[in-house]
Amino acid sequence: MAKKMASQGTPATAALAAAGVPFVLHPYAHDPSASSYGLEAAEVLGIDPARVFKTLMVEVEGRLAVAIVPVSGNLDLKSVAASLGSKKAAMADPKAAERRTGYVLGGISPLGQRQPSPTVLDDSALAFETILVSGGRRGLGIELSPADLVSLTQAITASIGTGK
Repeated sequence: MAKKMASQGTPATAALAAAGVPFVLHPYAHDPSASSYGLEAAEVLGIDPARVFKTLMVEVEGRLAVAIVPVSGNLDLKSVAASLGSKKAAMADPKAAERRTGYVLGGISPLGQRQPSPTVLDDSALAFETILVSGGRRGLGIELSPADLVSLTQAITASIGTGK
């Protein structure tokens, strides 16, 4: 299932290849004027937005964490905080998220981050054989099984999305 292209290499694809995890790359022409990177990916690739997940960085009690939710909905900050044993969470400072992950906003992948963070995947992902997450740059999706994503990121699963 692995479809590799040298020009598509990112830390995320390198992490998948090193782990021997099957994945499919979905490159697409990113429109810089798109207001939602995730919805843009779903639309351009013709994939159900419930199967395309966005990677968001949150701050919980002064530490950064990763929340992965469907692009068809939003992140419930209270739920992600609770899943990490806290009362509240806030969206992380964009510059802090970029420094921590090594990726730019709109291209943050849950895989191959510079410094791994506690990760929570919305449990709706488990209903699908495969899901798409960012490949580490704008205009690149990676399709893989939710189980492989959980395994590689040591994620916990919880209901953290709204409006899915």
